Amino acid sequence: MRRFAGRRATFLRVMAVWLITASTLVLLSALLSGVEVTSFGAALIAAALIGLFNALVWPLVIRLALPFTVLTLGIGALVLNGVVILAVAAISRGLVVSGLLSGIIVVIGLTVINTLVTSLLGIDDEDFYYRNVIKRQARHSGGTIETEVPGVLFLEVDGLAHAVVSRAIRDGNAPTLARWLREGSHRLIRWETDWSSQTGACQAGLLHGSNDNLPAFRWWEKDPNALMVSNHPRDAMEIERRVSNGRGLLAADGASRANLLSGDAPHSLLTMSTVLRRDRPGRIGQDYFAYFANPYNVARTLILFVGEVLSEFWSAAQQRRRDIKPRVHRAFPYPLVRAWTTVIQRDLQVQALIGDLYAGRAVAYSTFLGYDEVAHHSGIERPDTLATLREIDRQFARIEAAAKDAPRPYHLVVLADHGQTQGATFKNRFGTTLEQLVEKACAAEIVESATSGDEAVGYLSASLTEASSGDNALARTVRRATERRTVDGAVVIGKEEREELRREKEREAPPELIILASGCLGLISFPREPGRVTLERIHERYPHVISTLRDHPGIGFLLARSEQYGAIVIGEQGLSFLDEARVEGENPLAPFGPNAARHVKRTDGFPNCADIMVNSAYWPETGEVAAFEELVGSHGGLGGPQSHPFVLVPRDWALPKEPIIGAEAMHLQMRRWLADLGHEAYRDGA
Repeated sequence: MRRFAGRRATFLRVMAVWLITASTLVLLSALLSGVEVTSFGAALIAAALIGLFNALVWPLVIRLALPFTVLTLGIGALVLNGVVILAVAAISRGLVVSGLLSGIIVVIGLTVINTLVTSLLGIDDEDFYYRNVIKRQARHSGGTIETEVPGVLFLEVDGLAHAVVSRAIRDGNAPTLARWLREGSHRLIRWETDWSSQTGACQAGLLHGSNDNLPAFRWWEKDPNALMVSNHPRDAMEIERRVSNGRGLLAADGASRANLLSGDAPHSLLTMSTVLRRDRPGRIGQDYFAYFANPYNVARTLILFVGEVLSEFWSAAQQRRRDIKPRVHRAFPYPLVRAWTTVIQRDLQVQALIGDLYAGRAVAYSTFLGYDEVAHHSGIERPDTLATLREIDRQFARIEAAAKDAPRPYHLVVLADHGQTQGATFKNRFGTTLEQLVEKACAAEIVESATSGDEAVGYLSASLTEASSGDNALARTVRRATERRTVDGAVVIGKEEREELRREKEREAPPELIILASGCLGLISFPREPGRVTLERIHERYPHVISTLRDHPGIGFLLARSEQYGAIVIGEQGLSFLDEARVEGENPLAPFGPNAARHVKRTDGFPNCADIMVNSAYWPETGEVAAFEELVGSHGGLGGPQSHPFVLVPRDWALPKEPIIGAEAMHLQMRRWLADLGHEAYRDGA
């Protein structure tokens, strides 16, 4: 009975799409001079031919043309769509299309109308036929693994705090997750990050089991006097080299999709640490096959991209009109960056994950960056941020539906690497930036700072870098097209970041002072002073800087190292001597949770710990911090929900008796879960 119902639903969907396509052709004929349809009957015939071409011919074409479509960033697929329309027009007497451009416009028109109508009517858009195409491709490639040992997909929602997802589940903004909880298939758990609550350190811990010596998103290394930034491809590659032991979370035939680090996965796509590698196995673009298997995906993504850009302009205008605070200026090209993150990258990674399901990969990990990106600029629970979360949640339902047809059973685990805490920025509150405050207090001559940089821009840059990799003609063409935006072999979209990288390459001597920001965490280094500069030496060279920072209302606490006392946390009303486990006056770490001292002391032991580490103030009554970057929602330090992400796991999985504290501890727990399912490769260290 269920099989009959499924076939009936499929038949009705095919009929609906057929009628919609025919009606759209008639409409386009009335609107476009280059398209003519003689009758509705002719439109029905043409629509049927288009469907047959897409079902029978397109899979063969895309197998041959896949490198071309990938290296032209999808434009090639759109052109091939136009060729299909011309071929149909040549066969069908009732359809006339004047040229390739008109054919491409027809494809876009068909996609617009189909997307709108199927959404309004609630017609299933899970691409039932093209999922079968993907399955056949997986079988033909010889890589399909059929086993009863369940595979696991780890789906990360970047920046989503436990408190925020709990409210989203309650209020209907995460209906898929809510359904899993209410049906009893999953349970929701809170865990705690380290001091550096940002993707670089968190993913190093989650995917590789080590985030040692990663103090922030960006930091200064005195040896070899260089700036490290987690989302720069060469730096991400170096970070992975340092933390990897070759047995990461994805080492056993795993897949890394849209992550900062690869977890030693043999299959990777849009992964920052691997985009510069030209020795990756496999045919060019094979990880993108699932996306291009549907001929309309490129056009659909393009349409949704434009819609997201318009949505961003509308949302920003609404915040200004209603005087919503806190808010930041959301200037161009941010709308394009947001649309890339919430539409293009999302569509690519979802289809790649569906391909992984049908290939039977043992484990995959994918970062959905959209929520984090929108929350940074709009706020952690603003209407457009929650709309982005709802769309991500909808993708989980798509992946869940696809998993039912996979060659092995699959478990879906949803988690966050860290949360976000909201608040007006440091500059907005106090009329000055952290770098201006420190520079004035130190009266230094040569000062450099890096207090901005969009994580999503980094992923966009990485995707172009990945497209330009390879030693073929198409890759060389992409490299030539992006030559002016390339630094040290990597494409860099952001102008400020590009100038920063070029300045670093041309630097002959280190600056006297460097100030960096990672959300609400600041790092102050004196590069000309060897080693970790002690508190006594800082007082001697720059007698006003400690007192200036200590007494500022936007600073929660400082960390410095004393020759006499070791690690000292300095607050306006007291001191915490971490090595001696004692406090004088009021404990400056008290507002930051019971594990704050543990986290701060660990960071103090890092060789790359800055000379002065600065955590912004946290106001518990409003749950706000003051980011040193121009971000409404921020993370990177301590204070509020940024330190408390979540993991949603199957209910029958064993849970630890103690709270999960730190990304490394979460990595061990993930290995235990995999080992318990029968993945023997993860038995060691579990």
